[in-house]
Amino acid sequence: MTESGISPTSEVSTRPVVARTRGELARGLAALRAEGKSVALVPTMGALHAGHRALVARAIGLADAVVVSVFVNPLQFAPGEDLASYPRTWDADLAALTADGAALVFAPTPTVMYPDQPRVTVHAGPMGEVLEGAHRPGHFDGVLTVVAKLFNLVRPDVAVFGEKDAQQLALIRRMVSDLDLPVHVVGVPTVREPDGLALSSRNAYLDPDARIAAAHISAALFGARAAAPKGPLAVTAVARAGMYGKKEFDVDYVTLVDPSTFEEVAEGFEGTALLATAVRIGSTRLIDNVPVELPGRPPR
Repeated sequence: MTESGISPTSEVSTRPVVARTRGELARGLAALRAEGKSVALVPTMGALHAGHRALVARAIGLADAVVVSVFVNPLQFAPGEDLASYPRTWDADLAALTADGAALVFAPTPTVMYPDQPRVTVHAGPMGEVLEGAHRPGHFDGVLTVVAKLFNLVRPDVAVFGEKDAQQLALIRRMVSDLDLPVHVVGVPTVREPDGLALSSRNAYLDPDARIAAAHISAALFGARAAAPKGPLAVTAVARAGMYGKKEFDVDYVTLVDPSTFEEVAEGFEGTALLATAVRIGSTRLIDNVPVELPGRPPR
């Protein structure tokens, strides 16, 4: 059993069709549709790890054929962010997607994806201006624009995204609902290292000391869940004490939000909330979140 939960097979896997252009993508999709196959889309920026492979595994269970996009989207990087240095591991990515059974890989260049500088883009609105959006202005506009383009190019029946990027997932679901896009969006739980660190392509930036410190992110979040019976303020206080107490951490935010709106929950909130954080360890910025079940107003 692999780290992604995928059982290795003794059979030789078939290499997926690789489409570099819109025409190649259209021809590959036409061949799948001609066979009557349903299609699942897994959008990625490459540098695939076990978390991405869990998305592919879930997609294989939802449709007859899986299309994976591998594209580092420049629209979602602000000036000074790591666009140029973002990990790119094409050979390893293609080998993993071959082993995992992807049918088609769409790997365009920025010029193919954006033949002209976009003048009309998708605006994330107020929900995209808090938390990640507040610290990365315009990020979610870039995310939603590229996802909308991929939905239009691939026309998938279902699209699969990771719950680690919880605000992104919520915004994509909101876009699909608000714009009546004909695709079903499925979230897959975060895949973690044995010590709890959420898998991320940016983990590759961590030196050994930073990697040890990074494990305390999830420890603080999971530890705070024990305070759920005392209410949202208690959960947030415990999480913040754990995060701000680490000298290696430069914390952007630690907050408990409604996962459908990303507004902070008030005392007395009942149901599933999301405890979310973003932390810099050295030059590496990591995000994580865990669901928290709140029983409602705590007893006096």
